[in-house]
Amino acid sequence: QVQLVESGGGLVQPGGSLNLSCAASGRIFMINSMAWYRQAPGKQRELVAVMTRTGSPNYASSVKGRFTVSRDNTKNTQDLQMNSLKPEDTAVYYCYADVRSTELTRSRDYWGQGTQVTVSS
Repeated sequence: QVQLVESGGGLVQPGGSLNLSCAASGRIFMINSMAWYRQAPGKQRELVAVMTRTGSPNYASSVKGRFTVSRDNTKNTQDLQMNSLKPEDTAVYYCYADVRSTELTRSRDYWGQGTQVTVSS
């Protein structure tokens, strides 16, 4: 089994910054892609940023230029640095990972429990 634990959420004023972290633990042979999703009240969960194992990031157009995703394959962690935050960035942010638990098994999707980010004055 694999666990993803997020940290770093909180309340920030518009224009401020936050850094989210996600740590994967458990039976991990290899992590393929890692990503951040978010879900605002009354809205569907949406992709914020995704990074492949080789390090190619992609961002939602709404956060491009403001958010930066990074990962450390040796520690099975990923971060999301969020700058110039706007009220519309308010949501629960979820960590996602596509994980192979052993060399012989297929990869599976795993999700963290989510961390609240609130942007408000």
